[in-house]
Amino acid sequence: MSASTDADLWDRVSAGDSDAFAQLYDRHARAIYNFLHRRTASWSDAEDLTSAVFLHAWRRRSEVVLDRDSALPWLLRTADYTARNEWRSKQRYRRALAAAHLLPSEIDDHAEEVVGRIADDQRIRAARESLKRLPRHERDIVELCVWGGLDQAAAAVALDVPIGTVKSRLSRARKRLRELNLPSVLETRP
Repeated sequence: MSASTDADLWDRVSAGDSDAFAQLYDRHARAIYNFLHRRTASWSDAEDLTSAVFLHAWRRRSEVVLDRDSALPWLLRTADYTARNEWRSKQRYRRALAAAHLLPSEIDDHAEEVVGRIADDQRIRAARESLKRLPRHERDIVELCVWGGLDQAAAAVALDVPIGTVKSRLSRARKRLRELNLPSVLETRP
């Protein structure tokens, strides 16, 4: 991996340097994939969405604003928007199929999956279900700060809120998870 900072690489990317973009991809793709895997609980959806995030980053390369010389907060914010858009799209499609009475009650995936990925999917689903007990704004903080590994300042940039808001939401989320006896959510990482 290059010793160049994200800011140095992004300057080159803005000028159209695909090698610099490849270095940024290598540096941040795993974090974006993990974030999206936790959001979707599907490794294949996470792979597709990770590609979409980096395609969007390439297309918008001249408009990207980095946080403290890091592209990760911007990429995570883009990943969040991409996942939400994909979810809305799938919901519209399912509603349309259901309205046309074409949606089967259960769709089985007969493809063989790797045992480790199945276990990861189950663990992430359980954590996602536990997180549903939190308000959306607190879930976002847990996903970015605890699971995504962002510091509070970077999470504030990613969510476009003041850092004090991030601190108070994170504190409330931790308290609620302890009250619900769900502290394992704070430790779950793929």
